[in-house]
Amino acid sequence: MKKVLALLLVAIMALSVVGGALAEGSAVVSWYTFGDVYLTSVRNALGEAFAARGVKVTDKDANGVQQTQLDDISTAIVSGTDALVINLVDSGAIGTATTLLEKGKEQDKPVVFFNRAVSTDNADAEAMFASYEKSAFVGTDFEEAGKMQGDLIGAYVLENFDALDLNGDGVISYVMFKGDEANQEAIARTKYGVENADAILTAAGKPALKFYDEANASKYLVDLNGTWSNAASFDYMQTILSQYNEPNGNMVELIIANNDDMAMGAINALMQAGYNTGEEGVKVIPVFGVDAVDDAKELINQGKMTGTVKQDAVGMAEAVAVITDNLIQGKDKFEGLAENVRVIDGWFVQIPYAVYTGE
Repeated sequence: MKKVLALLLVAIMALSVVGGALAEGSAVVSWYTFGDVYLTSVRNALGEAFAARGVKVTDKDANGVQQTQLDDISTAIVSGTDALVINLVDSGAIGTATTLLEKGKEQDKPVVFFNRAVSTDNADAEAMFASYEKSAFVGTDFEEAGKMQGDLIGAYVLENFDALDLNGDGVISYVMFKGDEANQEAIARTKYGVENADAILTAAGKPALKFYDEANASKYLVDLNGTWSNAASFDYMQTILSQYNEPNGNMVELIIANNDDMAMGAINALMQAGYNTGEEGVKVIPVFGVDAVDDAKELINQGKMTGTVKQDAVGMAEAVAVITDNLIQGKDKFEGLAENVRVIDGWFVQIPYAVYTGE
């Protein structure tokens, strides 16, 4: 009996050691907002990825306020967290990013930024990350999504040109919804979503896309709050449809959005106007987004949305978790990353995009 008890005690102690090892490590993740649909997918995946590595996570919502994020990071350092993971509020603000990195560096805490660019100039970003070896950035090639979206749109419009030309003027009119005026990815998606589509169309002898409102010199409608929201695109789309519609002979024939949330806002307005309901015989105005969030994929499968570009939420979360855990453990920060990610110049981990048009 004593031998049995001794064996059980040894087993329990062994499990405790394993459990203790698994539970080692903590990270505070500061999000620019909890309100972003794509980042919600990343947050859920990141929680699972950290849990699988025994890293305890505390999520903090800056709610779009940069000072809140700065304060949260200062508090996190005082609390003794092992690592700082930051989704920068002011995208492209190298001064703010440097301040945050220095906060971690002063206390020898790993600092991993992700998703939102720390600078509009990669040289400046590289210099910042080179100043502290326990740091990295996980993101994407900011031009890739827009180029993929533009290629997807160009191919679709070319194949369906006559059907899309509702007023028979030989030109396809479009709306472009931009998520944020200053965001690097929003700028690239707005640019290449149209330029790449136009390149395909003109190469085939078709006219370039035409922005629906000739008086709008910028050729996009931006979320003035910079939150890439469906509320902004819904309001814009309702206003557009009151003036640009089939009875007036000037119906908008194509919707392009920087992200799926804005695409879905436009679809909601179209559905209220009798389009894109998914029912047989009902006209569909093609709508394209970026992110491939679950709700958008469902709309595509229902025939209410046309296509999107997948920004891999799980892949991004996995890379962030791997790098953060490696830095906590004192390992090579890029050890164990997935084979499809790209490590550039020792600081930038790029997660690839992929086109999604249905299962």
